[in-house]
Amino acid sequence: MKPDVLRGHLDALLLATLDGTRLHGYAIIEALQLRSGGALDLPTGTVYPALRRLERAGYVASEWSTVSGRQRRTYHLTKAGQRALMQERTAWREFTAAIEGVLGEGPWPVQA
Repeated sequence: MKPDVLRGHLDALLLATLDGTRLHGYAIIEALQLRSGGALDLPTGTVYPALRRLERAGYVASEWSTVSGRQRRTYHLTKAGQRALMQERTAWREFTAAIEGVLGEGPWPVQA
């Protein structure tokens, strides 16, 4: 998938991936890859700065834990993050409906 296709959608993808769960950074990357059928293979250099941005915005919270002797930062949605995700999903449905109206099967009658 072309990287510029994701522009403007990364935050929504991360919020949706964290919906109802707590995941560490690499698990988020794996979940995105799995849920997208392999189409989304995002580098850590893209995901981690976005998670920090979402945390500063109050949409995501994190805590450190130790797993098998290793420290991991686990992320989850806040109430504000859940509201933001609902708004993102609504906007996405409206956007895809509009684009489908143009790119969907045609031909369309031309109004003169």
